[in-house]
Amino acid sequence: MGSQAENKAVVARLRGAFASGTLRAVLAEVLAPEAVVHMCHPFGDLAAADWFDACFDPLSAALPDLERRDWIVMAGPDGAGADWVGCGGHYVGTFSAPFLDIPPTGQFAHMRFHEFYRFEAGRVVEVQAIWDIPELMMQAGAWPLAPSLGREGLVPGPATLDGLVTGPRDAARAQASCDLIVDMLSHMTRHPSQGGPEVMEMARFWHESMTWYGPAGIGTCRGIRGFRNWHQIPFLRAMPDRGQHEADVTHHFFGDGDYAAVTGWPNMKQALTGGGWLGLPATGQIITLRSLDYWRVEDGKIAENWVLVDLLDVHAQLGLDVLARMREMNKARVPGAVPYPIGEP
Repeated sequence: MGSQAENKAVVARLRGAFASGTLRAVLAEVLAPEAVVHMCHPFGDLAAADWFDACFDPLSAALPDLERRDWIVMAGPDGAGADWVGCGGHYVGTFSAPFLDIPPTGQFAHMRFHEFYRFEAGRVVEVQAIWDIPELMMQAGAWPLAPSLGREGLVPGPATLDGLVTGPRDAARAQASCDLIVDMLSHMTRHPSQGGPEVMEMARFWHESMTWYGPAGIGTCRGIRGFRNWHQIPFLRAMPDRGQHEADVTHHFFGDGDYAAVTGWPNMKQALTGGGWLGLPATGQIITLRSLDYWRVEDGKIAENWVLVDLLDVHAQLGLDVLARMREMNKARVPGAVPYPIGEP
């Protein structure tokens, strides 16, 4: 079993391969042949050998000057002792050709990613990854569903600029960060089944100026009031049974310095018994959610929380093909690529 620093070094090779144009070769070296890649909708589960062709090759074709910009890289063992590396950042470039039929803009584009890599014997054996495809759709003016309640825009990295966690691992500090998050979540799930908002004790866990960076389709929320108004209240009105189906989901928590993370495929299951969340009706259907999250702790409280939920998968479970709806909405737009590079040399 390699150290957390060694695992980060392996992922650093993958991160650096975008600039060098060697991503296909590096993926073949870094991923074990039997590795499984759990990608967001519409890609689905992929074999290690298929990840580049299915995902990165079309993304590179759409953004020919593609760059990967990580602002969180952290590592640690989960509660079962499995070793993980978590990365958060943006894929950026000039959006010059369609991607998943999203029409190009010819302009700078950004798409947030949260990617988690599980290691065994120095190689990646599992990937869980969400790319914020709705974020790219919104920049193209091609989002076909309800507008976000929160603020949409380019999500920043950590305010402290220390998300690329380096240096000797402080196991006690990492565990303290992780324990705070687990304690906070245990209190969060007490509402509404065990009482009103007071049972969550949010002021005890969250900084008064906290920022919650939700996925495109939900948006960013500032402060506890912003978080409750623009995300939590609509979410719980729609699915008040959150946290009551834990036997059917998985969670992998790990910490690194002042950062903690959770990944799971899926890690939430609940019934859509109320209407309004994401503009969706109350179908009564039980759905699962894939939520890959990072938290930054400051002075014993949570200051920032980055959350990506596979919202396209949520809609697909309810029988709504968001990409098909997008194609219908945009079929009068001229298809194809825009000239690249644009402008005079």
